[in-house]
Order: sequence, then C-alpha cells, then structure tokens
Amino acid sequence: MDYKKAGVDIEAGYKSVELMKEHVKATMRPEVIGGLGGFAGAFDLSAIKNMEEPVLLSGTDGCGTKVKLAFVMDKHDTIGIDAVAMCVNDIACSGGEPLFFLDYIACGKNYPEKIATIVKGVAQGCLQSECALVGGETAEHPGLMPEDDYDLAGFAVGVVDKKDIIDGSNIKAGDVLVGIASSGVHSNGFSLVRKVFDITKESLETYYDELNGTLGETLLTPTRIYVKALKNIKKAGVQVKGCSHITGGGFYENVPRMLPDHALALIRKDSYPIPPIFNLIQKNGQIEEQMMYNTFNMGLGMVIALDPADVDTAMKAIEAAGDHCYVVGHIEEGQKGVQLC
Repeated sequence: MDYKKAGVDIEAGYKSVELMKEHVKATMRPEVIGGLGGFAGAFDLSAIKNMEEPVLLSGTDGCGTKVKLAFVMDKHDTIGIDAVAMCVNDIACSGGEPLFFLDYIACGKNYPEKIATIVKGVAQGCLQSECALVGGETAEHPGLMPEDDYDLAGFAVGVVDKKDIIDGSNIKAGDVLVGIASSGVHSNGFSLVRKVFDITKESLETYYDELNGTLGETLLTPTRIYVKALKNIKKAGVQVKGCSHITGGGFYENVPRMLPDHALALIRKDSYPIPPIFNLIQKNGQIEEQMMYNTFNMGLGMVIALDPADVDTAMKAIEAAGDHCYVVGHIEEGQKGVQLC
C-alpha cells in the first residue's frame, strides 16, 4: 500500500505546480520576495511607510455552485477570475488596493492540466486587479469528493490609508448613486439558477437569440473586477462616499451595508439596461421581481454614492477603466435601507 493507491498522487501534485508556474509568474509585483514553492508567500510592505496610517484589508470568498457549470461544460479557464473578483472587489469597496492573493483548490482527483487551467484563470484575475498570486494549495480529497469535482476559494490582502477608507459615514441626502455595470450573473445566485435550468451539457449548449450566445457561455461569463475603476476615481481626485458590492443578497442586503443611519437609497429600476439573462431566469423560473433583486445583481455589480458635483468626473474615470456606468438613484432622509422604484 502507498499514498497513490490510497488515492493521492504526489507526482500529479508536482506536475500541477510546474504547469501553473508560468501563469503565477505573470502576476508578480516588485514587492514579492522569493517565488512559488516556499512554505509562505512573502510580500515586502516597505512602500506602505509612505501612508500616514496604513490599514490592511482582507477578503475571502469562493465561486459558490457556479463551479458546477464548469464541471458540466468542462471549461475551467475562467472560474479562477471569479474567485479573485469576489475577494478583491470587497477590498476595493473599502477604498483599498489589493496587494496579494492566495487560492485553495480542493479536488477529488488531481488532474494536473485541469488544475493548471484553473490557476491560469486565477492569475488572469490577479492581473486584472494588479495583485500578486503569492501562493496557494491544491488538496486532493479521494473518497470525500467525486474525482471530477473541485471547489475553489481564495483570500486577498490589500491596504488603504486610514483617511481614504470608504465607510459611508458622510453619505447624506442629495448624494447621487452611480451603478457600475456587471458582466452578468457573476458568482451569486447559482443555486437558484440551477433550479431554473437543467444543468446538462445539452441545455448549456442551447443558443438563445436574446443572449446572443449559449446559456452556458452567458452563465460562465466571469465576474467583473472593479479595482481599476475605483482606482481611476481616486486618481481623478474624487472621494467615493459609499460603495456597495452587489453580491449574495442582491440590492436589499448589500446597498444598506454602505449607508449610515437615517439614509434611504432610492434606485430607479429603469435607469440602466438589465442584461437579458436576468429576464430569462425570471421568466423560466417564474420568480417574483423582489426575489430577483434580493438574489441577483440585476446588471449592476457595484453601486457608489457621490457628491453631485463629482458625478461627471467619476463617471468619466469609470468609463476610462473600461466599465459602463449609470446614474441610478439618490439618497434621501429616511429609515436606513433601499427602495427600488
């Protein structure tokens, strides 16, 4: 008896690392010390000495049951972007710059080429957010997970000067809400999506005119990363008063998280285009509208609060980052919460 016969292939693990090295190398920043393969990822923090009061920010998340679609379609090159996006967007939401990222892949069996393809997506997400992939773990779990299955999660660390933290404390009546477009369903609500559609290869390869593509392609579109957009706003000299990452819980859970007491966010549902995938989900699943807005991002991946005088400058900065944005509402005095109208 040996470890391989028990279900863990150490040689496959070595091969996975070798195959992923080129992708990881592309994410390196000058602050990274050493390379892939050490017991810990090392990152030089000397640069933060220039900040008055540096504050570290952290975020951890996964891709949820979106990975099930990757299994069925046997497409694993973008799910890693989702893992990075879910973490770094939260850091950007607080005004921070993501510095480095680590991933964790649990799998039933280590197929080196598949693992390397997943990590390629993680590296792409790190490149989009300008953070370094400094380490990770691939854990083979024979007997615990089916051989073809895996789960993917990540952890990111960022930094912000304390004076630049976005906490929503100075949001007031009259402030304008700007929504930044999502790339689709992102990585939330897939347990409901999987109840609405038959998640089979045939179903996912079905072409829909309204989607201008197949169902699978549309649903696997990776989560949009908003780090560059938030950085551009800051470079333009604009203070973001509040920022909400529209993830699990949709609008009703996430928008209030950025609000101070006595601030009511009013968002107009007709102020921006809703991607066709959400209409298809609602129609096929016969889902009530409130549940849609309580589950999905409905086309807005982030909502930010701005002083009216800063709106034009901020929107130009967002568009310059390659994102689309819309004035979607405003703040009024009232009971803390969000109202969709």
